[in-house]
Amino acid sequence: MNHARRFIARWMLLFFPIFVAIPLLPQSLRQDLANAKNDARVEALLKRMTLDEKIGQLVQYSYNTATGPGTTRDDYPQLLAHGRIGSFFNITGAQEVNATQKIAVEKSRLHIPLIFGRDVIHGYRTIFPIPLAMSATWNPELVEQAARVAAVEATSEGIRWTFSPMVDIARDARWGRIAEGAGEDPYLGMAMARAYVHGYQGPSLRDPTSMLACAKHFVGYGAAEAGREYNSADISERVLRQIYLPPFQAAVEAGTATVMSAFNSLQEVPASANPFTLTQILRGEWGFRGFVVSDWTSIPELRNHGIALDDATAARRALTAGVDMDMQGNLYATVLAAQVRSGKIPESVVDEAARRVLRVKFAMGLFDHPYADESKSPIKNLDPEHLNLARRVAEESFVLLKNDPPSGGSAPLLPFASRPVTIALVGPLADSAENMLGSWSLDGRPEEVVTLRAALAERLDANQGKLLYAKGTEINTDSEGGFAEAVSDAQQADVVVVALGEDAKWMTGEAGSRVHVDLPGNQEKLLNAVAATGKPVVLVVFSGRPLVLNWAAKSVPAILEAWFPGVQAGPALVRTLFGDVNPSGRLTTSFPRATAQEPLYYDALNTGRPAEGGLWQRTTDLSRPPQTPDEKYVSRYVDMPNSPLYPFGYGLSYTTFAYSKVTLSAASLSAEALNRDNATLSVSAEVENTGGRAGSEVVQLYIRQQGTSVARPVRELEGFQKVTLAPGESKRVEFTLGREQLAFWNIDMKDVVEPANVTVWVGGSSVEGSEAGFTIN
Repeated sequence: MNHARRFIARWMLLFFPIFVAIPLLPQSLRQDLANAKNDARVEALLKRMTLDEKIGQLVQYSYNTATGPGTTRDDYPQLLAHGRIGSFFNITGAQEVNATQKIAVEKSRLHIPLIFGRDVIHGYRTIFPIPLAMSATWNPELVEQAARVAAVEATSEGIRWTFSPMVDIARDARWGRIAEGAGEDPYLGMAMARAYVHGYQGPSLRDPTSMLACAKHFVGYGAAEAGREYNSADISERVLRQIYLPPFQAAVEAGTATVMSAFNSLQEVPASANPFTLTQILRGEWGFRGFVVSDWTSIPELRNHGIALDDATAARRALTAGVDMDMQGNLYATVLAAQVRSGKIPESVVDEAARRVLRVKFAMGLFDHPYADESKSPIKNLDPEHLNLARRVAEESFVLLKNDPPSGGSAPLLPFASRPVTIALVGPLADSAENMLGSWSLDGRPEEVVTLRAALAERLDANQGKLLYAKGTEINTDSEGGFAEAVSDAQQADVVVVALGEDAKWMTGEAGSRVHVDLPGNQEKLLNAVAATGKPVVLVVFSGRPLVLNWAAKSVPAILEAWFPGVQAGPALVRTLFGDVNPSGRLTTSFPRATAQEPLYYDALNTGRPAEGGLWQRTTDLSRPPQTPDEKYVSRYVDMPNSPLYPFGYGLSYTTFAYSKVTLSAASLSAEALNRDNATLSVSAEVENTGGRAGSEVVQLYIRQQGTSVARPVRELEGFQKVTLAPGESKRVEFTLGREQLAFWNIDMKDVVEPANVTVWVGGSSVEGSEAGFTIN
């Protein structure tokens, strides 16, 4: 929260005439849903509504099945005329939206407008990098700008509701939907959640460019067992509150208008029928006044979970637990009315759900301005400013994992010199426009993507260089038919860029779980063959998750993680490879050495028998058996280090940074004063650019608490700042630790600060940093 407030203050000073409302943004958005005048209008309307019309507000249908395995129907006009639909999903284009809205507004008895939704996950027509990539920027203000662009483009087509952001904490790289979130850490997840909500919704829900945010999937979906899609999750209440709930709470505090219930069960209770999370926590503890929508058909799926034997029970359990709108399940529309009339469901429960939906519609100003502005639709060309932003986000998302000198060289391989060179470009992702868009890019168009091949050819042509291109192999095949051409091109080149990775559409995102999170098919074999030529190799990895890259980490001089960079993939990559921009992305998920390490995350608990040197260390020789009981009977693998290949927070630069000793403003704090929320401690360190070019460093603050009533992680992120420094420039970076950073759910399940010894690190990743300590008395 302190980091967010500092960011807002800085931007207010820079752009006061434009962003004067930003400091009030979270409060103003929450006030949109707590407006007394709107509440009075809701109550007056509810009194006029029949039971069937109230239930109609709880019904959402899709015009097609683009986003899930639902069914379509052909009687929508009749249902709209009778007030039996509250929202539509997957209608695009202002004219079609308005034609549908006109039926609801002009032909229904009470003229209640619809909300039109769409999965606008990382851009509408201007497709930005996937959310996991955007989190790697460690730049919430940049993410907020991307979300604002998405809202401006989508609302011009009549879409006023997006099913984003996904704020699930994901710690298992096998889970495909790790691509859609901000990674493994709750602190960073909170910052990104706020950014998306502010960007999508803007300063007011009444603004015609405001698009409702939807924090999903509530809750625990990212902890699916075995990393398998739609699987159950078993999370203790302490871990739920400490790790998985905070990003949702941040989204609520930022003013998100809607929340989506999840597919998974949580502690044996399906998330779409869980009153503890949906009512007690979301409404009771956090005061959420928006509405909850189910995930696609998750209400009828309660039968598969085994808590309902029929449709009526499934609908009743979901509604009474707190799910207000049925997305494509067609149960609320068909079975609720009979249960209310028979007394199985009090009509007051239906009233409350309808009240929440209507509250949002009034807050959006739909009753006063129900129609989209058709003069802004359709989007014919992508706005150059939007494309520039997409390129910048991509550039900041790239993570330089390795950059050694090539064999016989003295300088790191990257960036390339600008002199004329012959570059061989190899790999199935080098010219794959569709894959650059990533998963959940419904309205993106491959023909608008600039691929790495296209951008590299343009760059080399301008510099009198030469590009050789060979696909080499497919993404997932055993055929080596293209190897010979790739090797031949490599032999003729000064340097080889190898573009490898996953298929964005079916290997990542929803239903994209993988048992083996390595390079698919024979891609590593192709890389081996190209590297065997002895030419310098840069591996560019396109993926929606951390991948196992052990062979590459040992065998090629440079590795750049590019994720799925979006519509400006090629220009962003070429500018990075040639040093026009300095990579500044940092990992938000730990890269494993083997899939068997999953789930893998940095902020783990220590054990009673940690490996020599600590949880992530193993200094003994793996090639021999343990020599002593102290070596053998510890928490470690016999065939691999515990540590990740590349840790959370890690990323290289074309320059280098050094940190001074950490300075604390006090040697101790009072737990009593901290719990009153009026005590803080300042942590600062000097960071210096010790290299030869300008660059940005993500300065990260980590803490560890010991002596507490429950075990605390070996490190926890509690602050970060991205700073840009010229060569030789230094800056003192300061953080504040207070109750918000030091409190946790203790042995009595109370959110408090306890007496503890606290270690503090300030550095460039979760395994680095200058160290200091203080006590909480």
